[in-house]
Amino acid sequence: MTEKTSFLKRRKKPLIILAILLVVGVIVIANLRSQREKTVKVTVDKVKKQDLTSIISASGEVKPKKNINISAQVPGRIIKIGVVEGEVVKAGDFLLKLDSTQYEANADRDQNFIRAANSDLIQAEARLQRDKNSYERQQKLFDEQLISKDLLETAKAQYDISSAQTNAIHFQIKQAEASLKSTIDNLNKTTYNSPIDGVITSLRVEEGEVAIIGTMNNPGTVLLTIADLSVMEVEVEVDETDVIGVRLGQESNIRVDAFPETVFKGKVTEIGSSALQRTTGGVSTQESKDFKVVITLENPSVKLKPGLSASADIIVAEKKQVLAVPISALVLRDKVGADTSDSAAKKDEEGIYAVENGRVKFQPVGKGITGGMMIEITSGLQEGQDIVTGPYASLRDLKDGVLIKTEPKKDASTK
Repeated sequence: MTEKTSFLKRRKKPLIILAILLVVGVIVIANLRSQREKTVKVTVDKVKKQDLTSIISASGEVKPKKNINISAQVPGRIIKIGVVEGEVVKAGDFLLKLDSTQYEANADRDQNFIRAANSDLIQAEARLQRDKNSYERQQKLFDEQLISKDLLETAKAQYDISSAQTNAIHFQIKQAEASLKSTIDNLNKTTYNSPIDGVITSLRVEEGEVAIIGTMNNPGTVLLTIADLSVMEVEVEVDETDVIGVRLGQESNIRVDAFPETVFKGKVTEIGSSALQRTTGGVSTQESKDFKVVITLENPSVKLKPGLSASADIIVAEKKQVLAVPISALVLRDKVGADTSDSAAKKDEEGIYAVENGRVKFQPVGKGITGGMMIEITSGLQEGQDIVTGPYASLRDLKDGVLIKTEPKKDASTK
């Protein structure tokens, strides 16, 4: 027993040394293999909850809700203008007057014609009554067989002629009255009064100019423009891909170029039902596929003027404290198991690379609303989970199980 124990003691020390050397060798080999394995440098962030506001941005211009162009309804020379541009007017206030001499003369002519026709009508009715009495007497004599039928027919013909003449004069009077009504209407159109309370935003003519009415190919003279500036709107053009998310009553933040420090509030009050048409070389096109959206401002500033350039951020959705990740973290790749030989059946899946023990794993996710550079995640991730957020060049090369090396995130404030 003594010799055996002594032999084991002599062998124990070398065995321990050999075991230590084997462990060190395994560690060294593992480190060497790890160093030889390719790593991808990425930035990592955690999934966290935050408030998201989804907006649609569009540009346009400020317009009053009521904007009336006063155009020439009858031709004539402008003899008096009673307002100036920028003047505040009330409904019924005098604006301007055209030369009415010709229309007054036409009215006098029609009135005199009616007077003459009424005189002729008195004579015609007197003749009609005389011929009627004569015909009745002849009819009575004929019934008593005292006169021939020829005399009766002559009396009847004269009575019919007088009746027709009387009716003709009646028609002439009605025609003259209609002409007088039209003439008076044209005469009234030579004087222009304000149809609404508002401000003269544009005065395009001067005294002495000749106003002309519009034709099929030529527009008529726009004399002036009146706008009600108490209710102001912003008319913007929204792309077809965004307009489906716009709803009546949605709130909007408006920025006007002339007031860079002020944010105006408004609500969507009108959404176009068809795309705006562009005119190129006289031909209408629909290449842009933009839709008109009208936003009515709440408590607009009195300094706002029609035609000012503006941009609108329409708030289409808001959510509080939802899981969100940077949009840049989303990756689109071929769905695992899809038949790549059939391009029609080929499907893509969208997801995010999650970090597990220094390696990445693709995780399909469900998406919600987008707010700024962040997007809501409805399924597939948990709060506090590490995910790869960039850079884009690295995201393209990632595969499941790839070893990564984390880089610090760059401060957006530094270049």
